[in-house]
Amino acid sequence: MPNRTSIGRSLRGVAVGTMLYLLGAALFAGSVQAKTTVKGTWQEGAPRKQSFSRVLVVGVSPNVNQRCAFEFFMASQLQSESVEAIRSCDAVKEKNPLTLESIEQAIAIAQADAVLATSLVSREIEAKEGGSRDTRGTASYKATDAGFATGYYGVYGVPVIYGEFATAPAFTIAQGEARVSSRFYQTRDKALIYTLDTKATKLESSDAALHDFAAAIADKLRREGLTR
Repeated sequence: MPNRTSIGRSLRGVAVGTMLYLLGAALFAGSVQAKTTVKGTWQEGAPRKQSFSRVLVVGVSPNVNQRCAFEFFMASQLQSESVEAIRSCDAVKEKNPLTLESIEQAIAIAQADAVLATSLVSREIEAKEGGSRDTRGTASYKATDAGFATGYYGVYGVPVIYGEFATAPAFTIAQGEARVSSRFYQTRDKALIYTLDTKATKLESSDAALHDFAAAIADKLRREGLTR
């Protein structure tokens, strides 16, 4: 007949197992609710039969804490036996401000053959009564028609004029929905190869959103053969 000690241990084991099961079920249920979609576009003339092994991960945001947090999630998702993912926050000498010079220094230090730059700020300019955000000069980019890439970005996704970029809002979740834009460059000639637009809905927190975005982006890059 089992003694009280053995029975107590068994009951504690059952209780712990039940708690772990319920916790895992709760986490799984929460992740199932979120929905993330990624749309990728190859740049015209970009080579499609090459894979990169040393990727510098850059979170483009004036909020250095948020930037480094996203880079942690992104690098952990990209890392594999074939890919070394390096966070810019670990490689640059000065984390803030984010500049083209600091990114180029990080590329040299890390010997990166590619850069994945993800914008964590809103690019949308809303037209409202009394003028748009741009005409009022608040929380948006103003510099265009300059730099390496068209639109709001310069080389490696870094804004053309950093002073304007510093007024832009950090990554936020509005009604459980968020979007980010990513650009994949090869460092050999600073050429933009691939762009990704990622949208997530039914999000519960910023950390959950950053994790889901990173996982979706990394999976898309692997499916396209840019990483392994």
